[in-house]
Amino acid sequence: MTPLGMLVIVCVVIVLLVPVWLTATYNGLVRRRNQVDNAWAQVDVQLTRRYDLIPNLVETVKAYAAHERGTFEAVVRAREAAVAASGPADKEQAEAVLRTSLTGLLALAEAYPALRASGNFDSLQRELAATEDRAAYARQYYNDAVLAYNTSVASFPTLLVAGPLGFRARAFFRAAEGETDPVQVRF
Repeated sequence: MTPLGMLVIVCVVIVLLVPVWLTATYNGLVRRRNQVDNAWAQVDVQLTRRYDLIPNLVETVKAYAAHERGTFEAVVRAREAAVAASGPADKEQAEAVLRTSLTGLLALAEAYPALRASGNFDSLQRELAATEDRAAYARQYYNDAVLAYNTSVASFPTLLVAGPLGFRARAFFRAAEGETDPVQVRF
């Protein structure tokens, strides 16, 4: 085969492979972006489930500790803010406030032995704990999906396709300020 013939074959192969590579790269980016969107939807499902449990928990505690009005109002306001928050950054801030107010509500149970003994309260508390576990897993899955997507968007040669086609890095769901501090145990 002549050098010119070899050059023609190489050019034809390149011309045929570039569109195949572009298509595969684009489809891979779309798949990863959809995984991130799905993962965020799963976080939202678990948080919504938690938000639905909170009014029942508040009502149960109210029955035993009616004079703790400030605590109840703080939980309700925090829940409303968390429901209204959108996107990882806003959601993580609202979640931090909600966790703090829920901690105060659950701490009330310690002051009311009859409340702790209530089957309804116990059931709601267990359901809330299970939902918290599922939400933590969903956040972890979301962050794993974001990591894979962001790595694809920023990696060469995929970034040559990602940038011009509008694929941008996504935000991770991060722990709120102060939640990563060591837990203080006192006896």
